[in-house]
Amino acid sequence: MASIFTRIINGEIPGRIIWDDPMCITMLDIRPLHKGHTLVIPKAEVAQWTDLPEDTASHLMAVAHRVGRAQKATISCERIGLMIAGFEVPHTHLHVIPLQSMANLDFANAEVSPLAAELDQVANMLSAALNG
Repeated sequence: MASIFTRIINGEIPGRIIWDDPMCITMLDIRPLHKGHTLVIPKAEVAQWTDLPEDTASHLMAVAHRVGRAQKATISCERIGLMIAGFEVPHTHLHVIPLQSMANLDFANAEVSPLAAELDQVANMLSAALNG
């Protein structure tokens, strides 16, 4: 069965995609830990990041770096955090998160019902910074 990320990549269900290239996509997390929380996801469905081909892992990190720079330029924050956990969805994904404090890395503090208009605004802002 395809992961939710594969279904988004294939256009079966919507996602707020802000970057798309031959190896990966980036999209806003629907349960953000902080405003601008973005996922970097390989198009190949690989459960654990350590099983990715090295060139794919390197590409994901390069894209995460670009996303982090776009976040830093558009979202007020102290730092940009990067996390790879993989328990929520068995499809590798990097969390790139604007941070005010370490508390922004706690999934217990995730926004469970963010407003669609706010997510759309952030997606447009980050997409413009990445692609403009």
